[in-house]
Amino acid sequence: MLGLWNLARSPLATTDDDPGALKRLLARDGSALLVAHVHDSIVGTAIAAWDGWRGHIYRLAVLPGYRRQGIGRRLVASGHERLRDLGATRVNAAVGESDPGPVSFWLAVGYERDPELARYSKNL
Repeated sequence: MLGLWNLARSPLATTDDDPGALKRLLARDGSALLVAHVHDSIVGTAIAAWDGWRGHIYRLAVLPGYRRQGIGRRLVASGHERLRDLGATRVNAAVGESDPGPVSFWLAVGYERDPELARYSKNL
């Protein structure tokens, strides 16, 4: 999983992926981690997180050799299904605006850029 995220991560990603973070995710809500397999290999992932208020999709990643085959779309659709079942009526995805591939992907799967909101972050 960590290897896939390392290979497929956006150059704009700022949060380190490490075994401890993955263990915490799995311990807190393991069903949030969605995994795409081809044969016995993991080729894509997404985290469909629910905070009780809104849904969020993080770490959507597909290995470069498997992109443009619908894997990302299926991961997002599975995330939507999971979040809808939990009660979400809105889903957010953080997307680097200077990264044209992800921007066009999220627009293609029906997301809209919210011109009124900016994301503010702080590392703890």
